[in-house]
Amino acid sequence: MENATASAESAAGIAVTKAPFGRMPALRGSVKRGFQKAASVAALATHSWNIFRYIGDFLHLFGVAVIMAALLKKQSVQGFSRSTQLLYFLVSMTRYLDLVDHSQNSYLVFFKVTYILSSVALLGIFWKLDRTYERQKDTCSLAVILLPCAMAAITFANETTIIEIFWTFSQFLEGFAMVPQYIFCYRDRATKDLGVSVYVLCLGSYRMFYALNWIYKKVQMPQYSDLHSWFGGAVNGALFCDFLISRVTGFSLLRVMVLKVDTKINEFQETVELKVLGSSSRMKQVPASGECELRQRRKVEEDSIDV
Repeated sequence: MENATASAESAAGIAVTKAPFGRMPALRGSVKRGFQKAASVAALATHSWNIFRYIGDFLHLFGVAVIMAALLKKQSVQGFSRSTQLLYFLVSMTRYLDLVDHSQNSYLVFFKVTYILSSVALLGIFWKLDRTYERQKDTCSLAVILLPCAMAAITFANETTIIEIFWTFSQFLEGFAMVPQYIFCYRDRATKDLGVSVYVLCLGSYRMFYALNWIYKKVQMPQYSDLHSWFGGAVNGALFCDFLISRVTGFSLLRVMVLKVDTKINEFQETVELKVLGSSSRMKQVPASGECELRQRRKVEEDSIDV
């Protein structure tokens, strides 16, 4: 820790004199504030590299490998939400702009580049296997997630730079990236696909270990605050815990509420589209039944309304 403090003092341009009882920085006014800020940054960097973060990172990486392997092996995207993959693509593209802004260690570069490339590859696989995509179950409205996250990013970003606003946007957005997949699973309770279960388990656990990482940093540094991440983490944690309970016991605390909200949002969206455009993007005819997606969603809910 002494080395970190020394580095912080050097970064802040502070003259440090030797005293009989140890190091004695000569601090005055703005120089003192500069030292305190540099020391805080150094301490945060030190505590950020902890076991919880490492476990979370590798769970995330393993989850990406699982979904890639599952899609390529089955040659089908059944059971997976394309909306979730699109949100993770946006998270990667907006968060990792700092790759071109400053140099970073090889660990960070590896993970960031991997997430960017894998998110692009997954969208490509969904496009190629579009015939197997279950649209009637992937019903989460992305506008309801993207617009509030964008507004929150503009409002709460610490700086007004493009990179900072995009980074803040990605922090809010990642907390909701798995919501479409959870809604998909709620509508697809009859299917017990191992690949889907392992993928959701890995991505949900990744966020839970990151929550432990935040708690650890808060304990070590009481002044530490990251409301952007905490808010999204709380939402993801609640849905993930409910997913685990429903998989183990068959009972879900949130399923009925989440599906009702999702259906109401989609009904409102379709009503607006019909009035403004004269047609709805979601009301696509299904040759086998001649019914629109909204009616199919209602049937799915009626067939499995038990909680």
